[in-house]
Amino acid sequence: MTIRAVLFDFSGTLFRLEQDESWLTELTDHDGTPLDIEAQAELMRRMTAPVGQVVELDAEHVHAWQHRDRDPGLHRKVYLEVLKKSGVPHFDQAEALYNRLIDPSQWTPYPDTEAALKAAAERGLKVGVLSNIAFDIRPAFTARGWDAYVDEFVLSFEVGAIKPELEIFRKAVRSLDVPATETLMVGDSEEADGGARALGCEFALVDPLPTAERPDALLTALRGFGVA
Repeated sequence: MTIRAVLFDFSGTLFRLEQDESWLTELTDHDGTPLDIEAQAELMRRMTAPVGQVVELDAEHVHAWQHRDRDPGLHRKVYLEVLKKSGVPHFDQAEALYNRLIDPSQWTPYPDTEAALKAAAERGLKVGVLSNIAFDIRPAFTARGWDAYVDEFVLSFEVGAIKPELEIFRKAVRSLDVPATETLMVGDSEEADGGARALGCEFALVDPLPTAERPDALLTALRGFGVA
C-alpha cells in the first residue's frame, strides 16, 4: 500500500472549538440565571457535534439541520434554534455565540496540527482539508502560515455535498489528482469521515478530545500508515 495523499477533517481533527469562559459567563436561561458549567459544556458539544440531531426540532428546522453544511443561511437558522432549545433564549446572546462558532480565529488547533500538515507535505504527499462546514475555514490556516502545507480545501458549502456522501470524497481526491486507493482520510467521525472507505480510501480515526488532552494523535495516525 502506498499513500500519496492525506485528507484531514477540520472540526475535532485539526482544530477544535474550545470553551472560552468569556463567551459564556453572561449567558442566562429564561429566568436570568447564569448557565452552570455542565450546561456550558453541553452547549459547546451541541455546537460542534459532527453527526446526529442534538435537540428536538420541528420539520422546518429538521430540514435546516440536515442541510446546514450545504447552505450558510440554513446553518445560521438551525444553530440559533439549537441554542434557543439548549437554554439560551435571548436572541442577542445566541447570535453572539453563533458568531463565535463561525469565526475561524476562535478555533484552537491541536498541538500536533502544524507538525502533521508539515510532515505530510514535506514527504511529498498531496494534502487536503475536507470538511462539512458552512463557513470559510481557510483564514485559520493562513493566519498561521499553514496554508503553505495544504494543496486543496474541499468545503461542503462550496461543493454542495457533505460527508459521508461519496460525491464529496470524489471531489476531494480529484482535486488532489491522486487515486482514492492511495489516499488516507483522517477524521474524528466514523460515520462521516469513515465514509471515505466506500470510495477506496484508507481511514484513520482520531478522538475529538479537548486539545490539551490530545497531544499527538494526528502524528500517530500518520505514522500508522508510514507517512510521518
